[in-house]
Amino acid sequence: MSFLLFKQPGTAFYLRLFCPFLGISVLVESYAIYLRNHGHSNLLIYSFFTATEFVFYLYFLSCTIKNSKIRLLIRYILVFNALFALINTLFIQRNGFNTISYSLSCLLVVSLCIYYFLELFRYPKFVNLSNEPTFWICSALLFYYCCSFPLYSLLTFLSAIPRSLVDNIIMLMNVVNILLYTLYIIAFVCRLKIRKRVSASLNS
Repeated sequence: MSFLLFKQPGTAFYLRLFCPFLGISVLVESYAIYLRNHGHSNLLIYSFFTATEFVFYLYFLSCTIKNSKIRLLIRYILVFNALFALINTLFIQRNGFNTISYSLSCLLVVSLCIYYFLELFRYPKFVNLSNEPTFWICSALLFYYCCSFPLYSLLTFLSAIPRSLVDNIIMLMNVVNILLYTLYIIAFVCRLKIRKRVSASLNS
């Protein structure tokens, strides 16, 4: 679905990046499932991937925000956040998922999404939100990371995690993931004039 962005004229570069980014996500998820099914830990690959994921999302948010000073600040934050995630994964939380850097990154993304909405609603010109991909994507990120933050933060303070708790967290994250990608799909197709194309084909 993200490939449809390439067929839409005037689509910004940072939106077109979602296609290769989601492609890489599929490869990483597939490899992580392969490791799990063969009895190997996939925590390290998820730790590195989530760090990369936040680099992409912070870059995306820096492109959507109009305030030039805030955009520059986000670029600096992006670099420092990536370095902290790397240090945390290699030296602090070496034997588990990088919940500390993940929780911090969640707060950053949620804060910047809120700032985006404040900036959007103060914009002097009318914006049709139903046809605005960045609105749908920021809504998806805000909801997803508001939900995942308390779940992963909880894991930071638990030394021994009961299997039942892990299963419940996985179930909740699956539901949140469904909504995340549903909103992504809406963002990718919201500018397509589907009704006009269908009516034109019926008339012909």
